[in-house]
Amino acid sequence: MTTNYSDASSAPADSSLAGEVRQPTRRLSTETKASYKTTELFAYLAVVVGVLLASQLVGNEDGHDDYFRADRAWLYIVLLTIGYMVSRGLAKAGSRDPYDAHDRR
Repeated sequence: MTTNYSDASSAPADSSLAGEVRQPTRRLSTETKASYKTTELFAYLAVVVGVLLASQLVGNEDGHDDYFRADRAWLYIVLLTIGYMVSRGLAKAGSRDPYDAHDRR
């Protein structure tokens, strides 16, 4: 098993690495954006608010039943959440683009 030390202070005293300062590990791939930086989060939040508003506004006026009850609205929100989580998982799964610190595209 190989142990990587980022600086000499964390290396054992009897190690051949004591006194040698090592550079941090180089990053080899990019990562996806944080979820709060993506438009899909804002679209998800807008649709959730829309579903909740529609559920609240559709009532039982004019002698009709309440066609869009709260339980159905929450079911749709759960389905939206599952879809959002799957889309984030797929975005992270395909994020292994090569990364080079000196690459200035």
